[in-house]
Amino acid sequence: MDWNLADLFELVADTVPDRIALAHGVDGPTRTWRAFDRNANALALHLARNHRPSDKLALYAYNRPEFVEALSGAMKARMVPVNVNYRYREEELVYLLDNSDSTAVVYESEFADRVAKVRDRLPKVKEWIEITDGEDASAGLAGARSERNASGVHELGNAFAIRWDEIVGAGTDERLVLRRDPADLLFMYTGGTTGMPKGVMWEHRALYNSLGGGGNAVLGEKASESVEEHRERVANEARGQRLLPACPLMHGTGLFTAINALGGGGAIVTIKAKSLDAEELWSTIEARRANACAIVGDAFAKPMLKALQENRGRWDLSKFVLLVSSGVMWSPQVKQALLDELPHALLYDSFGSSEAVGFGAELTTKASTISLGKFRIGPNCKVFTPDGKEVEPGCGEKGYIARSGPIPLGYYKDEKKSAETFKTYQGRRWSIPGDWCTVNADGTIVLHGRGSVCINTAGEKVYPEEVEETLKTHPAVADALVVGVPDEKWGESVTGVVRLEPGANATEEELRGHVRERLAGYKTPKRIVFTEASMRAPNGKADYKSAKRIAIAGA
Repeated sequence: MDWNLADLFELVADTVPDRIALAHGVDGPTRTWRAFDRNANALALHLARNHRPSDKLALYAYNRPEFVEALSGAMKARMVPVNVNYRYREEELVYLLDNSDSTAVVYESEFADRVAKVRDRLPKVKEWIEITDGEDASAGLAGARSERNASGVHELGNAFAIRWDEIVGAGTDERLVLRRDPADLLFMYTGGTTGMPKGVMWEHRALYNSLGGGGNAVLGEKASESVEEHRERVANEARGQRLLPACPLMHGTGLFTAINALGGGGAIVTIKAKSLDAEELWSTIEARRANACAIVGDAFAKPMLKALQENRGRWDLSKFVLLVSSGVMWSPQVKQALLDELPHALLYDSFGSSEAVGFGAELTTKASTISLGKFRIGPNCKVFTPDGKEVEPGCGEKGYIARSGPIPLGYYKDEKKSAETFKTYQGRRWSIPGDWCTVNADGTIVLHGRGSVCINTAGEKVYPEEVEETLKTHPAVADALVVGVPDEKWGESVTGVVRLEPGANATEEELRGHVRERLAGYKTPKRIVFTEASMRAPNGKADYKSAKRIAIAGA
């Protein structure tokens, strides 16, 4: 079936209005599906008065109920949701909001100072909506009430933003009346493999069908084939997933798993901590009776495992049955140790990306044999060599994994990059983000990582050139390359290889601090290795192989 996600969520709200849809923390606010729908309705009606269908609404917040309500409200108004990495500094934030053509931004009051610094550089943004915690908005930019000035900006005195609770506080059962389209868009900005972040353009129907279309990939259940069948599935509370996304909702793994859970009549549970707090996570899972959790590999799994090992018997996790990971490799030893603590659980290792969902998967139980990077290939997936030849199972040849069927339209405003990632082979269009693998004789695939120089660190993608150029702005740096070094915790550790100017001095911590002041923290090199060797080919191009050898030797 082809769904518009807003229509799908309204079907769920009408079917199970009194079921919990959103819950925050151990004892924070909750929303039933009726309350969730009311808040999203209020936002949608407001947005429809001030924006047009296909306008873009950026979501700039941590994991919290309002993030999900803003997502739904935007889709109800046929606006395009845009994810914003809350770790971005000013320059990165300006780039993304400008590149996405966002006309409205929902942001958390914690980011008010940053918003104040960039808003005059973003003339396309007509409206800033500030989420405040409780009645104290003194740290924010929103007035207690708001008026629209001649430029269309909500402004009162020094305040230029409108408060979230001013829009949705009362709620309304009135729904925006308009005909939505399954081809409406959602943007997923990703670091990609070249240049600045790119906005992956997902049609609602393609995204939801790639996530299973109402079926259950873990249980091998097929997609819903009719509205009636899907309504029956939603009404069956035993099927409902109470999902805690431990990873950010502003990333693909968190957002896509959340959309899938909500579309099936489930609930999204969030923790109050702004970064992973494993003890709070398990306490919230227990208190909210969450039965599933989404993570990004070992960077999440290891602290969660440590908390379980150090607090055996502290939490009742009998309702918890599913741990889903996507984005990076998940090491066998951590999986095994998790199953020692949670012997009744299923571990679902999903291989996908922002550009395609469902490349492959591996389901692990206490009785399973655990391997690294081995996946059952998904439907509509093949492996192709760089020249477009299909890789035959068992031949030993490496190629790039490709997904056909429901895939994105491409990257927003980037035809060149779209043509590089979305190719036509065998008369079909494929998404090929650049993941390198081999195909076993039994049809399973073994993942070998990205074929490009893009660094994947704990699910965050870091493009080396951006960090290199930042390092080279330091007066002591003559040249710099940045590579990913294998790391047990992060998957890959961002490592800078630096050649200093003759006679210049700089310490590792000085250079790391120089980057941290200018870029998001996860882009800051974990290590800086100094070298006197040239890291360039005779034609001036970067020699990443040599840089990586130097980095590994010096790390």
